[in-house]
Amino acid sequence: MDLFSRSWTALRTAVAELRDEDFAQPSGCTGWLVRDLVCHLVIDAQDVLITLVTPTATAPTRDAVTYWHVAGTPPTGDDPLDALTVRLAAAYEEPGLLKFHLDDVGSAAGRAAGLADPGLRVATQDMVLTAGDYLCAYVLEWTLHHLDLIAHLPDVAGPPAEGLARTREMLERIAGAAFPASFSDEDALLIGTGRRAPTEAETAGLGELAGRLPLILG
Repeated sequence: MDLFSRSWTALRTAVAELRDEDFAQPSGCTGWLVRDLVCHLVIDAQDVLITLVTPTATAPTRDAVTYWHVAGTPPTGDDPLDALTVRLAAAYEEPGLLKFHLDDVGSAAGRAAGLADPGLRVATQDMVLTAGDYLCAYVLEWTLHHLDLIAHLPDVAGPPAEGLARTREMLERIAGAAFPASFSDEDALLIGTGRRAPTEAETAGLGELAGRLPLILG
């Protein structure tokens, strides 16, 4: 729960400190500008709020790792929700309005997470998880999107080290194999999720795992 809060606070702080012109820069999400990514974070925050107030008595069907689905192909931008996100982001017009909305909804999501009982069972997307597992899954979401945010903004602070380490651990569990110890946490995440192509030396170091990458998470 604490790591969720630290990761989410760091990401929202990074967005709050962006310059207006930064919102027109490309993000690490294929086809999305930074403004599109920030709009997606608003939707994510809404999802957190909705899920935490959707309790269920049903036994958990997923945990923080199995929450994630590995897709066979990378997103093309043709998904209706992806297209809607781009249109919504453009409708804000002023970056300050998008910043305000993320701070408003995002702060509420952070408070709700801090108040949640980790053992509470919650339902989302036809899955049941404990609130603790759900929020742990979102550490991966926040960390990867923080890397997306700074992909072309080298002067913006990155995600917390502990969030990178936890996300690497979860990605390795999803992959069923560990990344080479020589890989930094950030490189493991970027290469593992297809956000950066590995060098020849990195591909050799990955061994058999290279054939299972990238892991397109959804």
